[in-house]
Amino acid sequence: MTNAAYADDFDRVRPQKLRPLTALRAFQKLIRDKEDTAQVFEIMRALSGRSVARGYNRMLRSVEGGRQAFLAEELAHKLDDPDWLARFEAGTVGAAYRAFREARGFTADGLADAEREVIPFVDAEHPIVWYSRRLRDVHDIWHVLTGYGTDALGEACVVSFSYGQTRNLGFAFIGWGAAREIQREVRDIPARKAAFQAWRNGRAARWLPGLDYDALFAEPLDAARARLGIRPATVYAAVPEAKKAGLKLRAA
Repeated sequence: MTNAAYADDFDRVRPQKLRPLTALRAFQKLIRDKEDTAQVFEIMRALSGRSVARGYNRMLRSVEGGRQAFLAEELAHKLDDPDWLARFEAGTVGAAYRAFREARGFTADGLADAEREVIPFVDAEHPIVWYSRRLRDVHDIWHVLTGYGTDALGEACVVSFSYGQTRNLGFAFIGWGAAREIQREVRDIPARKAAFQAWRNGRAARWLPGLDYDALFAEPLDAARARLGIRPATVYAAVPEAKKAGLKLRAA
């Protein structure tokens, strides 16, 4: 899409009114088809409101965040570059992320393709849209930093953590909705308690969207967690792996 076409759609780039019914319909589709990742982005689009613009403005109020905004690098390009990922030594955040994605076959561009199905202007050369892409691309990095897996409960928790970081109601809706469905599926899994702890951990941690992720990837993982104030996910970790693996719901 050309920049002129982006300009025609600028009213869609700006903050929109919340559309809870749209989010509810998308969540119902997600429950029926757990692999329909596009519905996650439909929910985020319906409920993000002004949170993305507020997040970008917050970046500008810090030295490092402002530098990252000025550079406007696309994290997805680096995260899908095997040569870039290969340079991080064992025990670092980068090495942990590399192992995380290799074990699951994930790619940053695969997540971007799912978003493009819902938001055609996602690649717009616009600072707030760039920031929204950044939030999308750090999702799996935050899995690594927080210790939440990609099972249904882990996904519910990582998006709840993301709500604590961003105050984006889309994250809250997905996290709480997924936790509720998990609790219905297996009553003795404390899904809502785990999601609530994740939200609190997100609020307590340093603000992560504005970090220098190049530098972060070179840090030892445990040291990075301590520096950023990321608390242990004790409720999630206490659930047996077999139970987490057996959950049918895949929320994100």
